[in-house]
Amino acid sequence: MKLILMGPPGAGKGTQGEILEKKLGISTISTGLMLRTAIKEQTEVGKAAEKYINEGKLVPDDVMVALVKERLSQPDCEKGFILDGFPRTTAQAEALDAAGVEIDKVLLLEVDDDVIVDRLSSRRECSKCGAPYNIKFKKPAKEGFCDSCGGELICRKDDVPETIQNRLNVYHEQTEPIKEFYLAKGILAVAKGEDALEDTIANVEKALGLGE
Repeated sequence: MKLILMGPPGAGKGTQGEILEKKLGISTISTGLMLRTAIKEQTEVGKAAEKYINEGKLVPDDVMVALVKERLSQPDCEKGFILDGFPRTTAQAEALDAAGVEIDKVLLLEVDDDVIVDRLSSRRECSKCGAPYNIKFKKPAKEGFCDSCGGELICRKDDVPETIQNRLNVYHEQTEPIKEFYLAKGILAVAKGEDALEDTIANVEKALGLGE
């Protein structure tokens, strides 16, 4: 299956991507992870993208399209893939289509804005190894420190409340309209993101027509 995961920041796309990756036996391609790695390593793409991400803005289409096309050409994507975080604009969706990338399904995870703000402002990340935590749902054994390497847990710059709201505004203005593009193609599936993980998983499997 060649699948795109859509939804607002903090909707749980990464978690659902991991679950679907195991269930379907295909690779999850997270553009967010690719970009954060590029920023950490201070590559040319990373430097160009860093200022946009820290302000809660979208990385320019030409940078993203080039990054994704290169990644999808790798051997682990031959049997299918799960795209998490791309496309984020109708122009990107059109560019992906123009590049000849075939998509079987587009899964939209829907979560209310107030829930998103609460979720993201609770996220923390290890300053050393990058391991993710949540002070409400995935707490470390020792408050403020990573279980794996002992590094200090920090709040990402794009997870402060003001930036979160800006990211949500950007999503509603620029990313949400993609729904119509894929709806017209007849490949859009919608699943409600719930507080309980197992409920979200059930909604996703129903939307994609996946059985046990």
